[in-house]
Amino acid sequence: MRQALWSISFILALAVGCGLAAAQTAPNDSAFYAEKVIWGQKKTVLTMDFSGVEHPASVAACSPVFHTPPIRQDTTSTCWCFSGLSFVESEIHRLSKRSIKLSEMYVVYWEYVEKARRWVREKGNSEFGEGSEQEAVLLRMKEYGIVPASDYTGLLNGAVKHNHRDLFRELQDFLSYLKSHENWDEEYALANVRLILDRHLGKPPETILVDGKRMTPRDFLGKKLRFPADAYVSFQSCMTDTFYTKGEFKVPDNWWHSGEYWNVPLNEWIAAITAAIRGGYSVAIGGDVSESGKDKDSGLAVVPTYDIPADRIDQSSRELRIDNRTTGDDHGIHIVGVFRTCGHDWFLIKDSGSGAHEGPYKGYSFYRDDFVKLKMLTFLVHRDAVKDLLRKCEKN
Repeated sequence: MRQALWSISFILALAVGCGLAAAQTAPNDSAFYAEKVIWGQKKTVLTMDFSGVEHPASVAACSPVFHTPPIRQDTTSTCWCFSGLSFVESEIHRLSKRSIKLSEMYVVYWEYVEKARRWVREKGNSEFGEGSEQEAVLLRMKEYGIVPASDYTGLLNGAVKHNHRDLFRELQDFLSYLKSHENWDEEYALANVRLILDRHLGKPPETILVDGKRMTPRDFLGKKLRFPADAYVSFQSCMTDTFYTKGEFKVPDNWWHSGEYWNVPLNEWIAAITAAIRGGYSVAIGGDVSESGKDKDSGLAVVPTYDIPADRIDQSSRELRIDNRTTGDDHGIHIVGVFRTCGHDWFLIKDSGSGAHEGPYKGYSFYRDDFVKLKMLTFLVHRDAVKDLLRKCEKN
């Protein structure tokens, strides 16, 4: 009886300490409208009270793996590249202990070239936008190599911030001109696309100086960094494809229609992410961040109970939001740490978006496991981090 009383007391103390007592939880889960500044404009949005949500006390509490410091993507809509290349930098350090900052704009330059190439070959029937997927970082690196950020900044004429509005508008205008004139000359099209890119980003280097020797970007990747670009695998979790088989991630930013996404059940999907982080790997991940449970002022992302209670999140509730498009693919981020408290895993997110940099953690956010489970769509990781899951997939 004494032991039973102790257990009850312990459970009650734990509940209060985690902010789980009914009196404390109710305000956090109550929806209300508030005025917030979004993209520099005041808007009235649905939100919740985040002040009572228990979360990691600091970035350091999540015991992050090595990663380069957060930087802003500014006005580029290229989160896929900033997060994907951040992931690559962490992997380079994990594999070789080499700390290096690589050039996002080098990858972005060649991504636009390849998008334009496909657009011309498909006579204007291919997606051409600023967005892409993190997998594209690896594809461009395999084809064009990579260079350090110091060798190619993509900033001209003293600029210190990226702004691709004029660049993208000019690219769109040129491609529209080609389509209106039914000019599908690939060589002509790409030459002019590169002229536009050169004018806005600068011409990418054909060689760089490495330890006193001239080296091509491809040699720098393969001979100096020795980065195994083929050692990475992507996963999704959806009901439109058979589990444990590869399928296409069906979103516009997968403009080349990659079918290299292993599709696995949701519980195994989230478990693989968590195990990878705990095993010393980082994970590139993407999904939907346009939610009332994500708050830049607190730096937190949770699923409020007025959306769905955490214990009710399953494959079907996730799929409903994918199907009705309330979950979309709008942001790429980099998970670099995890911390467990009060029954939840909290993921430390390195984020190039403006919201994270304007928040309290200056380039970082904390995502609770329910938010990742419900709202994130894909992840990219080294194959060694998911050996068991990959083995299960490859048996089918």
